[in-house]
This record gives sequence, structure tokens and C-alpha cells, in this order.
Amino acid sequence: MDLGAIVTETWKELADERGSGNPARYIPALASVDPRKFGIALATKEGEVFCAGDADEAFSIQSISKVFALALALERQGAALWDVVGREPSGDAFNSIVQLEREKGIPRNPFINSGAIITTDRFIDDRTPDEAVDDLLGRLRRMGRDDTISFDPEVARSESETGSRNRSLAWFLADFGRLINPVEDVLSVYFRQCALSMSCRQLAESALFLAVDGTDPVTGQRMCSASRARRINALMLMCGHYDNSGQFAFEVGFPGKSGVGGGILASVPGRAAIAVWSPGLNRAGTSLLGAKALASIALKTGWSIFSGQWTEP
Repeated sequence: MDLGAIVTETWKELADERGSGNPARYIPALASVDPRKFGIALATKEGEVFCAGDADEAFSIQSISKVFALALALERQGAALWDVVGREPSGDAFNSIVQLEREKGIPRNPFINSGAIITTDRFIDDRTPDEAVDDLLGRLRRMGRDDTISFDPEVARSESETGSRNRSLAWFLADFGRLINPVEDVLSVYFRQCALSMSCRQLAESALFLAVDGTDPVTGQRMCSASRARRINALMLMCGHYDNSGQFAFEVGFPGKSGVGGGILASVPGRAAIAVWSPGLNRAGTSLLGAKALASIALKTGWSIFSGQWTEP
């Protein structure tokens, strides 16, 4: 199978649709991004990377960062993390306050904002915010084999200045006794985490651990245990696109995590990691063109996790 040709062909087939969807405008630093940007990168467990379009241009990965924060929170807290965050789809908006209050401060899953704030809190553990951010950057630079990976200070400022809803969620969590660190310390890390700036190539290479039992197959760097990598994949499939997760699983068939910066990270267990970027979003906040690209790659490769030998009953 010529993966390079598949990636290039997919990009070309969809290139005329660049600019479709609606970019996130509630974060000022994201509103100015060129909506016609479109990149694809596919990294295999053998160490090959196939790219097309704007795959080497950095963008704000936003909520995709929650995948890495979850892996590191599980490393520090283990199964105790599940005492304060659930593992079920939410069925509500990613920033719902009503659900959090109704369920006594236990977020449905680690990928809605309230759940991600808790995983960030547990990832910080007993360190300072700056130490936690440095740890996250260090891990990503090692996994992605690229020391230039960083966060965008302008986006982080925009996150903080427009983050009233996230502050409300964090104070709700604190009121229910779910946070171990001061609210502003947690949000300081959370806003910088969401402002991570990475290209499709860097993102795909950094996330290969999800496809290969928690370990980067190129360097041998371990991000998490094999069992935790499998659990993260399961959560990505069920909850990675908020109330669009079922539709994404139906159309694409990869565990994935979207971000309102227009990126989608997909894991193909045992094979590869794929990152796509196109700023235009659908109503649920998932990249419209990115989801189409992943569906096309799934069809061309036969890699959907639901593929197999189906016979008539």
C-alpha cells in the first residue's frame, strides 16, 4: 500500500473545499487564522512520515492537548484519577456547567473542559505551574523528536482573557472539593496547555505512542503503559469529539481527538497516528474538512477499527 500516494491523493481530492466550515472566533487569536489552510500527516510505527499540504505549519492544537495531559495525569495518579472524572460520553456541550452541578462536580469524561481541568490539576500534582508546563513540553519534544515544539503566548493570553466559562467550571470543581491545587494555578497550566502550537507532522509523531502500546516505536521513549494507551484510545473513540463522537466513529472509525483550532489527531492502533488540520469547524467543533480527510484515508487503507471479515448471518 502506497501511503504517500494515499495522503497526497486525499489532499488533492479535498483541496477545492478549503475554507469550508466556520473557524472558531470566540478566541481572538484563532479568528485571524487563514481558513484555507489544510494539512495532513501520517506517521507509521516503522518511522515513516507522509505529508501533504500545510503539514509543516504550526497551529494551535487546543483540546487535542487533553490527550497528552491525560496520559501524564494517569502516570502520576494511576487509577485514582477515575475517582474524580468519569469515562462516559457527555451528550452535552463541552463546556456545560449544568451537567457539572447536577452530577456533584464529577465530570463525565477527561475531554470535556471540566474533566480536562481535573486532569490538568492531577498532572500538576505537587509541582509549580511552570514545572508542570516544562514537563509537558519536554515530553512532547522527546516524543516528537523536535525541540521547537512550544506554546503560543498570544493564544494563551486570548484563552485567559476570554476564559470566563472555564474559570466558572474550575470554581465549581473547587467548591465540590475536586481540585488539589489553587484554581488560578490550574488554569495557568490549562490555558498554556491548550495554546500548544504544533504542526501536523509534529503532532502525528508525538502521538505514535497511542498506536504502539504507549511507547514511541522510533526512540523507545515511553509515554504511558500499554494498558493506559488502550484506555485512552477507547476514550478518544467514545468522547473525543464531544456530542459529535458517535458520528465520527460512524463515518471514520478511528479513535480521535479534535480541537477548535481545526486539528484532529487520530490513532490507528498497531499501525499509525494521523494528524489533519483545517480551521473550518462543524457545529460540534470538529474540523469539517479534516473529518472528511480521515474518512477518505480510512476507506482507502481499510484501517477502520471496525474493518474485518464480515459474513452474512
